Amino acid sequence: MLSNPQNSSSFFNTTAPGAGVGCNKQMSNNRVPDSIARYHIHPAAQNQCCSAVIQQINAPVSTVWSVVRRFDNPQAYKHFVKSCHVVDGNGDVGTLRQVDVISGLPAANSTERLEILDDERHVLSFSVVGGDHRLANYRSVTTLHPTPTGNGTVVVESYVVDIPPGNTKEETFGFVDTIVKCNLQSLAKIAENKFRSK
Repeated sequence: MLSNPQNSSSFFNTTAPGAGVGCNKQMSNNRVPDSIARYHIHPAAQNQCCSAVIQQINAPVSTVWSVVRRFDNPQAYKHFVKSCHVVDGNGDVGTLRQVDVISGLPAANSTERLEILDDERHVLSFSVVGGDHRLANYRSVTTLHPTPTGNGTVVVESYVVDIPPGNTKEETFGFVDTIVKCNLQSLAKIAENKFRSK
């Protein structure tokens, strides 16, 4: 059964006085534990937007995590990535990778830093620190946790990013959410196939 991505329709932007716009994720409908949901609260300035996409995958967390945790191999499920090589580090927090993207996107490459890699809680986070692209100050957090039945995985990927000059918040959401959804749909297919082939 092909997995269904769930848009961030249950997620809301909130404004706190003096704090700019925050990205407060309301994930109770998706049974995301508080210990996981806290990773998806992004402070966002007025010129930034944040969102999240949820994907349910019919494979156990261990199978999905074996694909997601490979910071050196995002192209395993991110089809917009042409190639990747580690430029500094050995896969631990602080590792830098150079990602080249396929043609047709408004980008050529991206330098990304691994911010969190937690094998126990299944959390991976990276930030974009350089490159030829329009996603300034991009930071992504991906978390995995078991479905209520324990037979599958819920993946939550959230991000915060600057709204590029000349673009609206809606255009930025539309573009980035589409990329994230495509990546998570691809992850679902790959993880489900990997699990079935065991």
